[in-house]
Amino acid sequence: MARSGRSRRTPRVRFDEGIGTLLLRYARMIVARGYIHNSLGNIAIRVPRPGFPDGVAYTKHAEVSLEEMTLDNVVVTDIPTGRLLQGTVPTSVGHQLNREILRLRPDINGVIHVHHDETIAFFASGAFKELKVLSLEFPYVMAKPPHLVPSHINVEQDVGPIKEFIQHTNAVIMENHGITTLGRTISEAYHRLNTLTSEVRRNILAERLAALRGAELRALGQAEVDWMYEHAEDVIYPSRPRRG
Repeated sequence: MARSGRSRRTPRVRFDEGIGTLLLRYARMIVARGYIHNSLGNIAIRVPRPGFPDGVAYTKHAEVSLEEMTLDNVVVTDIPTGRLLQGTVPTSVGHQLNREILRLRPDINGVIHVHHDETIAFFASGAFKELKVLSLEFPYVMAKPPHLVPSHINVEQDVGPIKEFIQHTNAVIMENHGITTLGRTISEAYHRLNTLTSEVRRNILAERLAALRGAELRALGQAEVDWMYEHAEDVIYPSRPRRG
């Protein structure tokens, strides 16, 4: 079937329309949540391919938003190098972060990056340097604590620091920038995105209400949270075989 659009297919790898359609589906869901405001923000899905030890990444090319994109705006890149394997329009600089996460975390196959308003405002206020765990669902869904990257470090431009912490988290929060969530599937990355943004909103609301009544905010204890991170798999995916 012939295609139109600037990202015309090249013959370097076969384009899987099913994966492209899956990416488009989650793009629409992210837009519906109000996470996208412009051409920034993206999704990357890893797909195994013969001859590519890290697989290949399906993603959106630069210059178009997840809100406006069509299947013609999905490109395929090599993971270690970012070389275009399908399409003609390059990706944005943010794809470097996605690729490095996929390279360093072979268990991860879906990455979502958005510029979430409340998260940026929460940390930009200067009043908070950590996200307190208020809900039972947060550690169970996230499975690992989020990692906060200070505003003076741009892990999209320089992915070097990623290797220091990416094994110990499923969510990267960048002050004054946005958030990136990881999942073994794009569905899991999406659930973690929604859970993280919900916990940010809960923190903001709880801080307001506590201040209004002169009360002390009641977060979950660290030992309890650590236990829930450790046992997250048993709660969220009870049908899977238990870990040894």
